[in-house]
Amino acid sequence: MSKTFKALRHPNYRLWAAGALVSNIGTWMQRVAQDWLVLTQLTQHDAAAVGVTTGLQFLPIIVLGPYAGVLGDRLDKRKLLMGTQSAMGALGLLQAVLVLSGTAQLWEVYAIALGLGVASAIDAPPRQAFVSELVGRADVPNAVALNSASFNLARLAGPGIAGVLIGLVGTGWVFLLNAVTFAAVLTSLTRLRTDLLQRTPPVPRGKHQIREGIRYVRDQPRILLIMAMAALVGTFTLNFQVTNALMAADVFRTGPDAYGLLGSVMAVGTLAGALLAARRKTARMGLLVAAAVLLGLATIVAAAMPGYVWFALALVPVGLAAITFLNLCNTIVQLSTEAQFRGRVLALYMAVIQGGTPIGAPLVGWIANAAGPRWSVAAGGLAALTAGVLGVVALSRRGEGTFRDQLRAAWATRRTTTATGTVPVAPSPRQHEVRAETTAQPAGPLASDPRVRPAGDCRASRDGSRPRTAVVQRNATGSIPRVVGPRLPGPVESGHKRS
Repeated sequence: MSKTFKALRHPNYRLWAAGALVSNIGTWMQRVAQDWLVLTQLTQHDAAAVGVTTGLQFLPIIVLGPYAGVLGDRLDKRKLLMGTQSAMGALGLLQAVLVLSGTAQLWEVYAIALGLGVASAIDAPPRQAFVSELVGRADVPNAVALNSASFNLARLAGPGIAGVLIGLVGTGWVFLLNAVTFAAVLTSLTRLRTDLLQRTPPVPRGKHQIREGIRYVRDQPRILLIMAMAALVGTFTLNFQVTNALMAADVFRTGPDAYGLLGSVMAVGTLAGALLAARRKTARMGLLVAAAVLLGLATIVAAAMPGYVWFALALVPVGLAAITFLNLCNTIVQLSTEAQFRGRVLALYMAVIQGGTPIGAPLVGWIANAAGPRWSVAAGGLAALTAGVLGVVALSRRGEGTFRDQLRAAWATRRTTTATGTVPVAPSPRQHEVRAETTAQPAGPLASDPRVRPAGDCRASRDGSRPRTAVVQRNATGSIPRVVGPRLPGPVESGHKRS
């Protein structure tokens, strides 16, 4: 099987991916229909109302996200996902009934959006962590990339289908079709072979488990930097659901079919980015920073496009940069986190990447009402550029080299690991930190031997609790030194030996 699709060699992942693709198409159809319903039927092109609707779907993850991570670490993830997916299907059916009966009101749409947000907040962390149970650690980067490809293939088809159906039969039937698509993912979850799941032992119930997850993240500078960048981009940049509707309706004066087409065109870029990520063998911070900078520049260029066609074409590189940024965030966070903390750490990450939307989406709508939709798009681009600059400064201060050094290292690692098939990721500071207790150097013939570390040089254990110190002794001849003491680990995940 091609290395681009190697995660599909796992039967459980094939089932999961098929069901998720159908369900994701329905989700994108629902999003387009919901925004168009609020913008053109329940209000008089009120951009702020669209922003509030979007914000309500992401508000619950700020409060419930960390608790959902604890649930994901404690409970059977498959059963938990069956519950959340059933709840979202029921809410989609309720929305269809309200719209088809002609009784839908704005506050009801707000309430359903909030309910979908609650279900999604509980669903997201275990769904992200479930990937490692379907394929195992070695294929996690490829599976994450293929998940993104599936999501964006749905994004390519869903908005276009929704736009056509809205023009032909109205928004109500689109909501009904979305409710039906949840049967696909529920069927795939039911048919998974539980004997092939690579389950993580459940974390026993205990006190302060959320606090433990926060403390774990706080002690890892790399994950903290990713979350800071993701907060900026998630809050102010990833509001295309709102900005595309505003640009289509208020700037270019087009209908629902043209609005849906914008989402499909943007999905061309996101799908291409996801497939490129499936082939990528490195997950480095330099690439992440570059993706943030390119996302900012591409978004600002899109805001200045003079016509509908030019704006649509400009969304292709925007989608490519956005999905590259998100994939790298997800992959580095997953591979840098110990298994027993993965659910909680991913919950915090999802809270950061999505939790800012309740602030960002209404703010984007307010900017559009005050200064025009183009300025709301440009503001998102400036936020992504700010995240990129933050990443450059942080990497330089942490001694990981300049931005150019990071990109060169990523390219070099990609070339050298092609033959081995390994999946490098920059080592976690918590796992591979070297603490120099003293700088005293050995004297005589030991000083020039590369195998000898300075006296007192020690390496933190994986839990960060106790250093391991190597002791230097002479061999029987007294001329060639050897190192004894606790055995140090071999090559790290990045593919390079420890120095």
